Amino acid sequence: MITAYLTHPDCSLHHMGPEHPESPQRLEAIRARLSLAGLLQQTMQADAKEACEEALTRVHPLRHLRSLDKCLPTEGIVTLDSDTMMNPDSLQAARVAAGAVIRGVDQVFKRQADNVFCAVRPPGHHAEASDAMGFCFYNNIAVGAAHARAKYGAKRIAILDFDVHQCNGTIDIFKNDPEVLICTSFQYPFYPWRYLRSEWQNVVNTPLEVGTDGPEFRRIIENHWLPALHAFKPDLVMLSAGFDAHRDDPMGDICLEDEDFYWITHLAMEIATLYADNRIVSVLEGGYNPKSLASGVEAHLKALLGLPFAEVP
Repeated sequence: MITAYLTHPDCSLHHMGPEHPESPQRLEAIRARLSLAGLLQQTMQADAKEACEEALTRVHPLRHLRSLDKCLPTEGIVTLDSDTMMNPDSLQAARVAAGAVIRGVDQVFKRQADNVFCAVRPPGHHAEASDAMGFCFYNNIAVGAAHARAKYGAKRIAILDFDVHQCNGTIDIFKNDPEVLICTSFQYPFYPWRYLRSEWQNVVNTPLEVGTDGPEFRRIIENHWLPALHAFKPDLVMLSAGFDAHRDDPMGDICLEDEDFYWITHLAMEIATLYADNRIVSVLEGGYNPKSLASGVEAHLKALLGLPFAEVP
């Protein structure tokens, strides 16, 4: 497998204060771990480019983008909600984060890579069409999916989200869209407190009880996601890859291990092999313990590269 690794130095310019869990250190921890493991060197590394306004307005109304621009401070930090703050560089970071997913889509459709991992921040899956929230400004994966439709005529896009929080923003943007299938596993009941019980035919909501472990998680995913994915037959598989469902993450109470992230990545790859000519674009969402975030991403990348899982202390 040819795996592309996309990121950008500007992703580290966004910060929301020294105590905020969604910090630049997240990407530093990932890069250090992957370099030490020799995995980064096996990928095709490149920098993202900014998402243009046309790409962003496919999923976010222009008036919303303008309102975010107006909130941007010239210095210091401003608060949008209790979780989400901006510094002067936050929207620049958000544009390159969304732009990484666009470039990833280009790479898999142009056959420059079999699959792509976008190591970016801020995350995106809580960003609704007209609402920035939950650390998110633009919905990175939705921007990439809309680009796949507009530029490559993708007709059946599967978005698999295994973050500890539900992808309310992705649901808000694509609910009732027959060309997009959203499968989302999440701790229940839990933030974001909306869309948790959806009625939309294209959304597979998979709530997990507190304490759900790896074997139970795998059983639930096989029972909930696989029938929908085989019926849908996606021509592109996209992953909102959150690692805050790890047992050591402080944000939630789901008890997954690194090998479970390897397993669900491999499951997505099997679907992509069957129906999508191997095309997978994965984008980083949550994960707030630097050590477990980095080890979870290592397991994820091993699967994408076609390497066996081997636990490293």
